[in-house]
Amino acid sequence: MKLNDLSKITDPFSKTDKMPVLFLGHGSPMNAIEENEFVTGWRTIGRTLPRPNAILCISAHWETRGTFVTTMEKPKTIHDFGGFPKELFAVEYPAPGSPELAKETKSLIKKTEVGLDNNWGLDHGAWSVIKQLFPNADVPVIEMSLDFSQAPQHHYDLAKELTTLRNKGVLILGSGNMVHNLGLMAWDKLNAPNYAFDWALEASEKMKKFILEGDHKSLINYQSQGKAYNLAIPSPEHYLPLLYTLALKSENEKVNLFNDKAVAGSLTMTSVKIDPVTI
Repeated sequence: MKLNDLSKITDPFSKTDKMPVLFLGHGSPMNAIEENEFVTGWRTIGRTLPRPNAILCISAHWETRGTFVTTMEKPKTIHDFGGFPKELFAVEYPAPGSPELAKETKSLIKKTEVGLDNNWGLDHGAWSVIKQLFPNADVPVIEMSLDFSQAPQHHYDLAKELTTLRNKGVLILGSGNMVHNLGLMAWDKLNAPNYAFDWALEASEKMKKFILEGDHKSLINYQSQGKAYNLAIPSPEHYLPLLYTLALKSENEKVNLFNDKAVAGSLTMTSVKIDPVTI
C-alpha cells in the first residue's frame, strides 16, 4: 500500500457525501436549558442530519481582528453572558475539538491569513444550539471567528473557500439572528407568541424573500436596504453568520426555513437549512 493511499484511509476528512449547511437563529442562552418550540425545531432538524465527521461553527459571539480557528483538542464551554440563573452557568458541552480540521480550514482559505487559536473554546452561540443537535457531545467542534474589521462581501467570499469541507463530512453552521436589536426589545411581550414590530416584520419578510430567491447580492448589501433593515441589524455580528451559510449554497440546492418566529418585537429565530441535491 502506498503512503498516500494509507493517508486517505486514516484522514477523518476524506471525501464523503455532501453535507447540508445550517444557519440557526440562537436567541437567548436560556434556550440551552428550556423546552420550547425553537429547541424542538433544532432537535427535529438534528434528526435529519447525516452524522458529521466534525462541525465548523461561525458564531456571532466570537469577533476578532483577523480570522482565527480554534485548534485545541478539548475546547472549554464559555459562559459568555451575565444575569442568568446558575443552572445555565452549570451547563457544560464537552465536545472534542479537531486540530486537524482547524489546520485544513486554515489551508483552504487564501483570502486572508487564518490564525490558530488555543484560548477561546465554545461560546454560547455554538454550544447552546449544537447541544440540541448532538446532545452526546461526541462530534468534534471548532469555531471560526468573525473579523469585525471586514465588510460583508469579505465574509461571503471567505465562506466560499470552505465549500470543499462539505464533501468531507463537515457540518458548517452559522449561529446568530437575522433580526437582532436587543436595545429595542419589548421585554413585556417576551411571552407573546410571534410578536414583531412592524419594522422587524418588514425586514424579516424582505430577508426571507431574498434568501428563497437566491438574491445574495441584496443580502450582502444589507446597509442599503432601508430603515427597517437598519433597525433590524444595528450591528452586523448576528447577521454575518447567515452570509457564511448562504455563500456555501450550490446551484439547485434546496433552501428550507424553520423556527420562523419573532420574539419580543425585535428578534427573529428564523433558521435556514441548505440540503444537497440528491440524484
